[in-house]
Amino acid sequence: MISFRNARLARVGRTLIDHIDWQIHAGQKIGLTGANGSGKSTLFALLRGDLSVESGDLDMPAAWRMGHVMQETPALPTPALEFVLQGDTELCDVEADLREAEATHDGTRIALAHERLQHIDGYAARARASAILAGLGFSQADLQRAVAEFSGGWRVRLNLARALVSRADLLLLDEPTNHLDLDAVLWLEGWLRTYPGTLLVISHDREFLDAVVGYVANIEQQQLRVYSGGYSDFERQRAERLAQQQATFQRQQREIAHLQSFVERFRAKATKARQAQSRLKALDRMERVAAVQAESPFSFRFAAPEHAPDPALQLEKVQAGYRASDSTSDDEADEVQGVTVRVVLDQVQITLRPGSRVGVLGRNGAGKSTLMKLLSGEMPPLHGVRREGRGLCLGYFAQHQLEQLREEYSPLWHLQKIAPEVREQDLRDFWADLIFGVSR
Repeated sequence: MISFRNARLARVGRTLIDHIDWQIHAGQKIGLTGANGSGKSTLFALLRGDLSVESGDLDMPAAWRMGHVMQETPALPTPALEFVLQGDTELCDVEADLREAEATHDGTRIALAHERLQHIDGYAARARASAILAGLGFSQADLQRAVAEFSGGWRVRLNLARALVSRADLLLLDEPTNHLDLDAVLWLEGWLRTYPGTLLVISHDREFLDAVVGYVANIEQQQLRVYSGGYSDFERQRAERLAQQQATFQRQQREIAHLQSFVERFRAKATKARQAQSRLKALDRMERVAAVQAESPFSFRFAAPEHAPDPALQLEKVQAGYRASDSTSDDEADEVQGVTVRVVLDQVQITLRPGSRVGVLGRNGAGKSTLMKLLSGEMPPLHGVRREGRGLCLGYFAQHQLEQLREEYSPLWHLQKIAPEVREQDLRDFWADLIFGVSR
């Protein structure tokens, strides 16, 4: 069991969570929620041992193994399967001991190493790791590819697989559904439901939390409260608690006003002085109920388009693809205008009209991102026609949109680059609606 006793968590001198009294029992699956900056990731750092509590106590079982997703993955030459298996540190230690024992022909150590492998089910470790990688969307051929060959999003998946294979007693997952497609998310939900250890997961995906967790720990107003059930249960219970708190606050305010009125009217009268003094003492002893405060004043709206052409966008018999790599087989490649390409989409027919809401689904590599690039104009068709309605204004948020940002410049600068005609104050107001403080 993990036990917090009157603990306080702070970062750079600023209190994030105060008076934490919380017991996490073995096998519990808990979703950790709260506004950005409320202390969720800092709490994970505390549990990993990267931080310590400012005051109070935190007790953790010394024997528990911990698994978490690394933030960065270097461009390693290690095959993907071997990289993931390194997440099981005990397995790595036993295999290293076995290799050393075999090199020195130490029969006793060899026997003991095999006994330990049997105990930790090490003989099936590669099969388990392969199954996890398959669930997260990796093909059989991917297992022997070097980590360095994968893009950033796929390396995140490798880090997740490495955490899942670790046989951890305590698993800490921070936004694990990022970079996962729908099939991988559904697979992960199923895997976590059967995971026998203790799980803490940070997520903004309410359906994922409903499917996985049995408790929600919410950080709000520097307090951590635990609710039973999934995210939907948490929302209902929290709404009931806040409504009750507000009603209690209003009743108390009426009582305070009544007592104060009595004191002000009769404190100068000798016959009522004792009663007035009694009410003053009652006011001093009263434990005040706080008014309900909005956690986040977030608001957002889409500006009305200046034009709404109908149809907005059309693709007619469109073919799309990429220049074929040297590894592309002859069966996969076609000749298009004298250039060898790998065709991803063919004979695409789409008409988008004003007000349409369209979801794009498909397995990894099926062409979802390619279709979005076609629609946005980022990729020209190999064949066919892409036709925009007159006056169409396109907005496009790409899968790797962060790569388009420049870290050395402010949010305000980025908006000024794409909307130079808009007043600076209007841009600042836009960021303020998104809870950004823009200094320049």
